[in-house]
Amino acid sequence: MQGVIIRAISGFYTVSDGERQLICKPKGRFRYEAFSPLAGDRVICAAGDDGNGVIEKILPRRNSFIRPAVANLDLMIFVASAVNPVTDPFLIDRVSVIAAKAGCEFALCLNKCDMDRANELYDIYSLAGIPVIRASAEDGEGLTELRELMHGKVSAFTGNSGVGKSSLLNKMVPELELETDTVSSRLGRGKHTTRHVEFYPIDSCSFAADTPGFASFDVGMVDHVEKEELAWLFPEFHTCLGNCRFNDCRHLNEPGCAVLERLRLGKIPASRHASYAKLYDLISL
Repeated sequence: MQGVIIRAISGFYTVSDGERQLICKPKGRFRYEAFSPLAGDRVICAAGDDGNGVIEKILPRRNSFIRPAVANLDLMIFVASAVNPVTDPFLIDRVSVIAAKAGCEFALCLNKCDMDRANELYDIYSLAGIPVIRASAEDGEGLTELRELMHGKVSAFTGNSGVGKSSLLNKMVPELELETDTVSSRLGRGKHTTRHVEFYPIDSCSFAADTPGFASFDVGMVDHVEKEELAWLFPEFHTCLGNCRFNDCRHLNEPGCAVLERLRLGKIPASRHASYAKLYDLISL
């Protein structure tokens, strides 16, 4: 049987070929090779004597991620909010770099806009050229645009705990009835109600993963990014690259830097350039 892993939980993987599902464990050699299956992987598996299956082979991946732990994504949607919890732009920027490095589309969904329009975040990422959708899982705002963005794609929702990833999916596909919880008003952050990665059908040709949320301090730096390629992972820098006075310009404080000139003119968001500088320093460590 060849299929796709649609659910990964506690070392068990549910594989679907579109007509049937088989709960599988991976062959032991994957553990020794430190190469674990991920939700979204295309795999070949065989039925075991106990009625469950064994994953025999993981087919080549288009891309893969650690947080969220998924593979073969077309689109990563970062769900953020400007109220309870408030999303740190640096967290969005780190994840956008991870997506760009993996050749995955990236979009921002600003949830809870019935409570706060998130004008600052909207302005930053619209100026940066990143698709931004204002949404509300409470009153349904933005769900039509979100469906259009996700149509025909394999997507994953990611973002802080408590921003409403599961609530948005419930609003889009009510029969899912995913577990949700309220955000602590004292701590300003949500509980981890989603504890595993699972893909759900949004329509006949669109699938989306609900993933466990994270806090701003526990998202790892993107792997294998060279300092010289970091600027290419910020789309608003692209028109400047190659136009600086110095060929080895770092775009930090050099004279004649086209990126800094565009920043001075207000065509690059200040917070995005600050994130670039912070990430550049992290890569240098």
